[in-house]
Amino acid sequence: MANDVTRYNDRNGRRDLSLFDDFFDSMLGAWGSYSAKVPAVDVEETPENYLVKAELPGFSEDDVKISIDKHVLHISGEINENEKEKDGRKFLIRERRHESFERSFSLPDGIDESAISAEFRNGILTVTMPKTPEEKPRSIEVKISK
Repeated sequence: MANDVTRYNDRNGRRDLSLFDDFFDSMLGAWGSYSAKVPAVDVEETPENYLVKAELPGFSEDDVKISIDKHVLHISGEINENEKEKDGRKFLIRERRHESFERSFSLPDGIDESAISAEFRNGILTVTMPKTPEEKPRSIEVKISK
């Protein structure tokens, strides 16, 4: 059957895509799928903290920047693997890349922004955001004026 098109199952669960579709998905990005250029992130809540964990393979802690502006957490990073040819060397295969990303998260009320910390270990960035102690309700005495 010379006219059969090779079909496969992609990671998004779609079935029966042709090699032609695969070519354009890799060139233009699969519109309905999660982009590989944005790091995968988990957000967790514990009784004491909120945690943001981001997968950043290939990044070092010097490549990553974290900032807070107007109750928004910004995480960004940049890798530049584009070395220039020098000393008579020339690249026969060049697959390493220049890559950058930025993610932003609105912070909920009740976070002690001055105590936020971050740790980078084995390609995983963990940002710890401690919660502030909740204010307990208090009663206010109402005075009757005469």
